[in-house]
Amino acid sequence: MARPTVSFMLSHPAHVIALGFGAGLSRMAPGTAGTLWSWFAFSALSPWMDDAGWAVLLGLTLPMGWWASTVTARSMGVLDPGSIVWDEVVAFWLVLWLVMPTGWIGQVLAFGLFRFFDAVKPGPVGWADRLFHHVDPRSDRWAWHKAGAGIMLDDLVAALCTVLVVALWRFFA
Repeated sequence: MARPTVSFMLSHPAHVIALGFGAGLSRMAPGTAGTLWSWFAFSALSPWMDDAGWAVLLGLTLPMGWWASTVTARSMGVLDPGSIVWDEVVAFWLVLWLVMPTGWIGQVLAFGLFRFFDAVKPGPVGWADRLFHHVDPRSDRWAWHKAGAGIMLDDLVAALCTVLVVALWRFFA
């Protein structure tokens, strides 16, 4: 499948989640669209969330993202489709939760750093991205589950790299 459609997205709840409620249907930079959707959702949810709420939400959405990514990647027949953006959503929620409180400029910098790590994939992010790209669904019965884990993993590593850079900046500033 070259590009998922709205009808594909609506054909299964996992597709709706994996495609970031439509953000992954963006023709240009779906990962960036997913990260922007994540930022908007974080801002909308923040007035009602405390640290425990964010911890529970992240604890639930990580395995849900693995499941949704697995199902959607299998349905698309692609190990790591760019239109799956739930990994960006959850990873950027983690970034925002860990860097808060911060103002608008801090959030923009966190966004830019996260997008850099996710797109360029330097060092450990690249390693995490390549970890499950060599599975063969024809010979490995767990290939799609590994693909779903890989989809989530590289963005979590990008999130941790982002938080590390922000922490170092705050320490030395």
